[in-house]
Amino acid sequence: APGRRGYSGAGAAEFLHRSIVPTMHYQKSLPRLPVPKLEDTIMRYLNAQRPLLNDDQFRKTEELAHAFEKGIGRELHEQLVAQDNQNKHTSYITGPWFDMYLKAREPVVLNFNAFMSFNPDPKSEYNDQLIRATNMTVSAIRFMKTFRAGYLEPEVFHLNPEKSDTEIFKKIIRFVPSSISWFGAYMVNAYPLDMSQYFRLFNSTRLPKLNKDELYTDEKAKHLLVLRNGNFYVFDVIDRDGNMLKPSEIQAHLKYILSDNSPAPAFPLGYLTSENRDMWALLRKNLLENGNEEALQKVDSAMFCLSLDDFPVKDLVHLSHTMLHGDAANRWYDKSFNLIITKDGTAGINFEHSWGDGVAVLRFQNEVFKDSTKTPAISPQSQPASVDSSRAVQKLDFKLNDALKAGITKAKQKFDATVESLSLNMIQFQEGGKELLKQKKVSPDAVAQLAFQMAFFRQYDQTVATYESCSTAAFKHGRTETIRPASVHTKKCSEAFVKELSKHSTEELQNLIVECSKYHGRLTKEAAMGQGFDRHLFSLRCLALSKGLALPDFYQDQAYARLNHNIISTSTLVSPAVQLGGFGPVVADGFGVGYQVQDDWIGCNVSSYPARNGKEFLQCIYKSLEDIFNVLKGKKISS
Repeated sequence: APGRRGYSGAGAAEFLHRSIVPTMHYQKSLPRLPVPKLEDTIMRYLNAQRPLLNDDQFRKTEELAHAFEKGIGRELHEQLVAQDNQNKHTSYITGPWFDMYLKAREPVVLNFNAFMSFNPDPKSEYNDQLIRATNMTVSAIRFMKTFRAGYLEPEVFHLNPEKSDTEIFKKIIRFVPSSISWFGAYMVNAYPLDMSQYFRLFNSTRLPKLNKDELYTDEKAKHLLVLRNGNFYVFDVIDRDGNMLKPSEIQAHLKYILSDNSPAPAFPLGYLTSENRDMWALLRKNLLENGNEEALQKVDSAMFCLSLDDFPVKDLVHLSHTMLHGDAANRWYDKSFNLIITKDGTAGINFEHSWGDGVAVLRFQNEVFKDSTKTPAISPQSQPASVDSSRAVQKLDFKLNDALKAGITKAKQKFDATVESLSLNMIQFQEGGKELLKQKKVSPDAVAQLAFQMAFFRQYDQTVATYESCSTAAFKHGRTETIRPASVHTKKCSEAFVKELSKHSTEELQNLIVECSKYHGRLTKEAAMGQGFDRHLFSLRCLALSKGLALPDFYQDQAYARLNHNIISTSTLVSPAVQLGGFGPVVADGFGVGYQVQDDWIGCNVSSYPARNGKEFLQCIYKSLEDIFNVLKGKKISS
């Protein structure tokens, strides 16, 4: 009913929905992220090192690990636990993790920012650039208003949705006090997730500062930032009473921007956000001193950045390049996210990673997709309002001196060279997916990860450090934990498939796959429960450095450095809103692997630099998936 969705006088819904359970109802009672036992961490660390080292190397690493566990490591661990007990409002990883991101000096684009692209609107006539930009902007504002009003459904992971994802459960749980509400959900096998990152989705920017950046949020700002052709425009989307502008007015302003034929600036400011952070911090200081304070304030405090590109998307590879980096003249990589919409209405999000993780961005994308496609604010027949957009829309002007012009030119050269060296490739494996794997009682994620291990082994004849991201949002202020998919099991299985096929029966190969699946399942469960080893060791290292101690020998071990040089970095997501996602390699000689295991197909998006051949890696992944599926079906395979 219109009343339920909160229509304003303008007739447009101001909210996505009105949850009867307040958005932050569970936040207070979320369980705390556990600090694992030191002996568990050391054991898990050594398990992850085993497949990467020969016997002599492993012996040395094992000695260092046990010495660390008995000596300085034990002291640091006890200090970490004591510190954690004094900071019950947060998690032990929060401080070190923010620091890790904000102290990093590499450019955010390609090194940290990730992208997720939206599926097209099912109604093709709605994929017009202006219509989609208007509808998605309206849905994004609705999301923001719904969240800030406390009406957004809390994010809950339901293990038994028939029991917990019901009106009756919601009606009961809303009367359970916030301090114990989590336990109520837990009783019906539902796990509320941390939502502390959500407020940074809007009106937020990462500001470059020397040595360590800052996150800035200004919730009072009412305007949107729009980039087109390297030009910057702002206009208010919220009025004085906090109501959203009529969709027809937003449409009118966006139409005005899309028809503005101002030339592209000779020195596009967006390139500065692709610079090394210290270099950008110095240039920003210069910008501020040169009379650009007000214009920069508008950029930094804007609700979000809408980037309108003047070209259509050719294919999925072009789509990935556009959403992962695009033309830096038409992006502001420091904003919490850029909503990018191309000439043919293809949409995606590029998000800055320090403020939050994929879970929050994905929820935002899911809601915006659902709202903009199911209840779009305007249709192809809608007429823009007859308003004077030339007064409402402000084009930002930046005053640039010679040093700034030179800085932009240099940033552009560096950016262009980096992008030039980046390869993006993808495959879709159509011979099966989640359904078949579940029938065969193996974990779909484990099979995808096994295929990456097997592929790398086939291509380079070795097993290397591999990273899979796992959310720890089930805990208060949880972030992520690392799953280490390269194990003695995947190594043994890869050797069997790639080098020793003739020695193994199909049944033996099936058993090897099942072993890998069981072990990967265990690692995944441990990571999600805060029982990985990476974040714990990372926090102990940060603690040692913050106390001014000499870095313990354990951390100076080459094997430790190698394990943290993640040659294969992977992340997965599946959502009805998202077509594909991806990110750059985290090391120069690495692969960035975004993948999704759907019901009957598996998609894989790989980024690489010249040190690695991404196309060949994907061919090897395809061959590995083919072999694994055939073996699971009981077929004989050939090398």
